[in-house]
Amino acid sequence: MPDTLAANLYEIANLRLSLADMTRKPLIGAAPRLEILKGLTFSIPKGEILGIVGGSGSGKSTLGRALVRLLEPSAGSIRFDGQDITHLPEAALRPLRRRFQMIFQDPMSSLNPRHRVGQIIAAPLRLHGLSNPKLRALEALDHVGLPRNFAARYPHELSGGQRQRIGIARAIALQPDFILADEIVSGLDVSSQAQILNLLETLVKDLGLTLAFISHDLSVIRRLCTRILVLHHGQIVENAATADLFANPQAAYTRDLLDAIPLPDPNQVWA
Repeated sequence: MPDTLAANLYEIANLRLSLADMTRKPLIGAAPRLEILKGLTFSIPKGEILGIVGGSGSGKSTLGRALVRLLEPSAGSIRFDGQDITHLPEAALRPLRRRFQMIFQDPMSSLNPRHRVGQIIAAPLRLHGLSNPKLRALEALDHVGLPRNFAARYPHELSGGQRQRIGIARAIALQPDFILADEIVSGLDVSSQAQILNLLETLVKDLGLTLAFISHDLSVIRRLCTRILVLHHGQIVENAATADLFANPQAAYTRDLLDAIPLPDPNQVWA
């Protein structure tokens, strides 16, 4: 029998997470807690591209931030490569942070406009004390298909697709095991979306990455991901291989999501 923890990079069990509901905060006293994630249990095998999909308020971005421990769960457990990271304090998490990285939706808000691209990519390398940060930054540009002379440019001098490639380069420069990509193509045109998806697919294969890709768009998820996790009101309503989910969705909510996707041919159906 295979070793489950060796085969899975992430093991999530009964994960719950509550946040303060500031919309209901009284004038005096603390805001009530709102449960966002409601007992999620699933795993992410090493090398998998997992799609996390759901409508607004489904909890998909909260789940992503819990996976990279930007948020601390209220209950349950998160095991990363066999290690329980559920409640690790920041000092203990710091050495692990280079192993799980995040690519943000809006690169302009996550890239320092006063720094050149080379500095932006090299900054986390220096933070983690890695050698040759300038060379590693240039190598990261190679991986994302940008010329090395882009290291001297500022973010505002780049297109949206190029800026997103810089965000990807910054993440892979640390040679992580896991990358969380949160709605990273939603602001791009169709051509740029396709290029970024192709790049991610290549990087997963070439660098041995495990990727979780968050999106509200099932057509994008279908193009990239090998397995799909469907969230609705903080609960998993479906967890299936991509081909199986599109061919035979089990949950009514999943069927609603599929029905909302415009098809090129009105008479076409998903298959």
